[in-house]
Amino acid sequence: MITNLLILANIAVYVLQAQQGDAIIGPYALWPLGRYRAPGIGIVGFHPRQIITSAFLHANVQHLALNMFALWTFGREVERVLGARRFLTLYTAAIVTAALVQLFVVSFVSAGRFPTIGASGGVFGVLLAFGMIFPRRVVTLLFPPIPMPAWLFVAGYGFIELASGVLGTQAGVAHFAHLGGMLGAYQVLRRWRRRR
Repeated sequence: MITNLLILANIAVYVLQAQQGDAIIGPYALWPLGRYRAPGIGIVGFHPRQIITSAFLHANVQHLALNMFALWTFGREVERVLGARRFLTLYTAAIVTAALVQLFVVSFVSAGRFPTIGASGGVFGVLLAFGMIFPRRVVTLLFPPIPMPAWLFVAGYGFIELASGVLGTQAGVAHFAHLGGMLGAYQVLRRWRRRR
């Protein structure tokens, strides 16, 4: 299953990241456009490979665990319906659009020069796909434990991300990357539905 392979790949990269630290963050995290000096890392800047590589890096074990738990929870069901090839296409589209949206925000809107890392864009794309494929499936929040249909859960999460991004709450969280991941998955699913 592609879901399991993605989880294993993320864990393997995190182990490598834990060993090499900033040697991986410098060239492979998603940096804003331009070149500049990052404290403790050196000269950094955007490179096209970072659109993909940044999605396999994580800030800490909790960041990795939350993303992989969500990918495992929703990804298995989405992959079962779409098949391995289409699931990988959807996930890739989500991380690419997440990176492009985040790149625009950090390069032209935000004043900070910080790297973006994490699989969240891909995970949010999978989450959106789950809500579209299983709109009436009941999803229960962990905290607080409130059951709701998947479409409402996904729409609510999207609204929270949009509000948090616009209002600037939860500093250090790439809210617009999450929205970009949802956008990429939506575009792919819409194209496939048109073909059918």
